Amino acid sequence: MLLTERKALPKGLGWLAEIKFDGYRALASTGPVPALRTKNGADCTAWFPELTPTLASLPSDCILDGEICVLDEFGRADFDRVHTRALRRGWYDGADSVVYCVFDLLAERGRDVRQVPIETRKSALERLILDANRKNAAGGLLYVQAIADQAEWLYAHVLALKLEGVVCKRSGSAYQAGIRSSDWVKVKRPGSIPASRFQRFARGG
Repeated sequence: MLLTERKALPKGLGWLAEIKFDGYRALASTGPVPALRTKNGADCTAWFPELTPTLASLPSDCILDGEICVLDEFGRADFDRVHTRALRRGWYDGADSVVYCVFDLLAERGRDVRQVPIETRKSALERLILDANRKNAAGGLLYVQAIADQAEWLYAHVLALKLEGVVCKRSGSAYQAGIRSSDWVKVKRPGSIPASRFQRFARGG
């Protein structure tokens, strides 16, 4: 499910707001042999091997959606550092450890829950993540909390902490795979994406 970008926060009630983490969007499947795939479908499991033990500790046949990030000492996502990790395609001496910031649940123990309201999906996801982190000392999974009808409050903190932005999700909405939906709205902090990033990708970096 893709986001619609806007310059202003949605008006009115009925929205959940989350911090937008700046990383590599990925879907994770759980089980004895977990897997991670990028938004474009590339298998990136071996790129971030430190996530495998915790994903393996989750119940089988779950599918998670989130962002793979490198977080600084203040909890801010650093895209350049996670991009460096991804380019190396595996662990190496001196590598930054990543965190999988998980914000949605598409399947729970083999049951497709994409049509379940987002609040119910996130409650189930929170239980899964908390249980996995208790069982596995390696951790590596971060549940992305949402708050109801407080987007302006959250965005003010995003500006103060210089985070990437916020994502607002319509209460009660379903997960629409492959669709850029107005039910998911992202509002970035001005200046959060430097021009140098686009120049680097244009050069193939």
